[in-house]
Amino acid sequence: MKGYWVCIYEKILNKEKLKEYALKAKPAVENFSGKFQVRGGKNRTNEGIDSPRIVVVEFKNYNTAVACYDSKEYKEAHDILNGHVIRHHQIVEGS
Repeated sequence: MKGYWVCIYEKILNKEKLKEYALKAKPAVENFSGKFQVRGGKNRTNEGIDSPRIVVVEFKNYNTAVACYDSKEYKEAHDILNGHVIRHHQIVEGS
C-alpha cells in the first residue's frame, strides 16, 4: 500500500517563506521518490476549516513517507515554515 502526506494549511502568514520552503522541500521529497499529486489549486470546503492550500504527496509505501518526513534534508526545509504557516500534516496509508 502507498503512503501519503496530507497537508492542510490553516493559515499562511508569510508567502515568501512558503515559497522558500517549497523550493527546499521538493528535492527532499523527490529523493524518496515522492510525487506531488495535489499542490494548492481550486478547492471547496464542505466541512471543517476553510483552507487556503492543500498538498498531497504520494510515496511508494507508508514507511518511505515516514522516512522522508524524518530525514535531515526535509527537516531543514520544514524549519523554514516555523512561525510562518499553521498547517496540519498527516502521513496516511492508502491504495
